[in-house]
Amino acid sequence: MFKQSAQHIATYYAQTYPASIPLHPTLQGRHDTEVLIIGAGFSGLHTALRLTQAGKRVTLLEASRVAWAASGRNGGQALLGWSCDMPPLEKALGPERSQRLWASMCWAAEEMRELPQRHGFDIDYRPGSLWTAVMPRRVKMLEQALHDAEHKWGYDALRLIGRDELPQWIDSPRYQAALYDANGAHLNPLKLAQGLASAIEAAGGCIFEQSQVLAYAPSGNGYVARTACGEVRCDVLVLACNAYIDRLDRKLSRRLLPVGSYQVATAPLDAEFAQSLLPRNSCVIDNQFVPDYFRLTPDHRLLFGGGCTYLGGIPRNVASATRPYLERVFPQLAGVAIDYAWGGHIDCSMQRTPDVGHEGQRYWLQGFSGHGVLPTLAAARAVSDAIMGDEDLLSLYQGIDNGRFPGGDLLAAPLEAAAKAWYRMRDRV
Repeated sequence: MFKQSAQHIATYYAQTYPASIPLHPTLQGRHDTEVLIIGAGFSGLHTALRLTQAGKRVTLLEASRVAWAASGRNGGQALLGWSCDMPPLEKALGPERSQRLWASMCWAAEEMRELPQRHGFDIDYRPGSLWTAVMPRRVKMLEQALHDAEHKWGYDALRLIGRDELPQWIDSPRYQAALYDANGAHLNPLKLAQGLASAIEAAGGCIFEQSQVLAYAPSGNGYVARTACGEVRCDVLVLACNAYIDRLDRKLSRRLLPVGSYQVATAPLDAEFAQSLLPRNSCVIDNQFVPDYFRLTPDHRLLFGGGCTYLGGIPRNVASATRPYLERVFPQLAGVAIDYAWGGHIDCSMQRTPDVGHEGQRYWLQGFSGHGVLPTLAAARAVSDAIMGDEDLLSLYQGIDNGRFPGGDLLAAPLEAAAKAWYRMRDRV
């Protein structure tokens, strides 16, 4: 499952990237640095950029290519919040501390708008997101979220959209109501990742690709990490491997389950017809346990995801597996040509809560559970601040208990799949 590759897979993002995707060198020989970050997805990239801008000497090692995994393949929805929503966080942290964590998410949404402009790159940023209810009984979930946002978190950017008004937002008969978030957005994740990488190098950071870390160990007052062709000695180690941490750190990997996720992009649609599907050009995700999520791309395609595999595999024919979900939402797209279909793995924690913390000078960021565009930025702020001496935000994450999946390597995935089958059944009744 955990392949490394010299090339990005054939996603919509990689195949339509406006230039050749930059290639970074492979680590050769010995290298010394202050901070070593393993993993060049959003978690590692955001952390590296903040630290290089603060004057730290930073080295980033990536087993494949920058944003080769989920950070370069995802749905591109920059949604405020976490996959678990707020109740588990409030239960773990209490109202005051969870409100501070929510405030850091609002910071991440604003930072995502400003960051590309600050560093001079484009991410196809488009504002607006919708969280929808398919089932009448789940409209109450939207209403409760609106109430909590206003009265607990001091967040007033949400608006409830009733069924009568929904056609002005989504041309689909499937939905009962929606919450519109003016601060949510959608974007091109591969452009974001490559822009971050360029900004890191401009600030003096080093990035090595095709440099899989085979093992790391304490060494003196820091750590040494070894690849097939070299080693890096560092004072501070950051593990930003997410679903691909695998055997590099067994303690952390047991707190994650790699879940297969997949999506498609249609052929370009007539511009007017594409606009009729989503007249306000908001991205959309529903509140089913296994959600559908979709948005329009700048070249008038519908990018659509729905379904996941808790046993870790990806359907042999992603287009065929996804088409029924797409046509269920938009019957008017029956038979539409699908130009791109791809999958990958997301890093699900037991409660879908973020797993971010440290032990001494070893830090980690993981467990974003398929909801990582903004949460990775918020977590990177917490980790980078802690490395620079301010542990206030990181202490909030360390108040969240992320346990191990039961069953060990052989049984964790089947047990989780059986549990999730129950929730999928509830999605239908």
